[in-house]
Amino acid sequence: MSKRVLLFTTGSPFSRIVRIVLDELCLDYERREEITAPASESRAESTPTLQVPTFWDGDQHLWESGLIVEYLLANYTSPREGNPPLAGSLTRKKSQWQDRLVASSIHTLGTTATIIGQMKWGGTSIENSDYLTVCSEQFPYLLSWLENQIPSLGEGFQPGALSLQDIALGCHLGYILNRPIGIDPKLENFPRVRSLIDSLNERESFNNSPILWWEPGVIGYAGDGVTPVYKND
Repeated sequence: MSKRVLLFTTGSPFSRIVRIVLDELCLDYERREEITAPASESRAESTPTLQVPTFWDGDQHLWESGLIVEYLLANYTSPREGNPPLAGSLTRKKSQWQDRLVASSIHTLGTTATIIGQMKWGGTSIENSDYLTVCSEQFPYLLSWLENQIPSLGEGFQPGALSLQDIALGCHLGYILNRPIGIDPKLENFPRVRSLIDSLNERESFNNSPILWWEPGVIGYAGDGVTPVYKND
């Protein structure tokens, strides 16, 4: 069996998407986990984007979460009897462009959230930036549109399957809900989205790769794997 390796940071929602798909596929891999990003020169040895996740599968070397998970689904089949089971591809034959549009919209939501988070750690928040204020205004519109793409309460974007779109939305909203970045998605206004997130949080693969609290100063986690340890503790 070829050697699989995943380079990721603990708090990255994009990396969490890949980790959950690897878990759903029951694939073993070497975890190269970082609490914070290293210097650019060091990261550039793994990827020219200087970002995570980065994935190796033998001689195959990939980066960008969407590409990695499409590769995984194209090359591996899940042996796990999930409820619902993992979808076999990003898109369905009869709704390819709609499925891609949902995936792209979720990616936009996640990218905006991480930009707001990174800017806040650098000292610029929604409250003192017109640019970030405009960014934050995307969320109710995106969530309203995504709400209408879920066929009914209790389902995901692809009825009868756990889709990559479901996983991505769960990871990005998990990041928003568990980081002090100043965003309240007000999920009570989006019952289909909220029901989907609640069901995902009960799934084994999500619990195996939990979203952990992080803010500047966190250098690791206690023995329970959840409680943050701060630099001056």
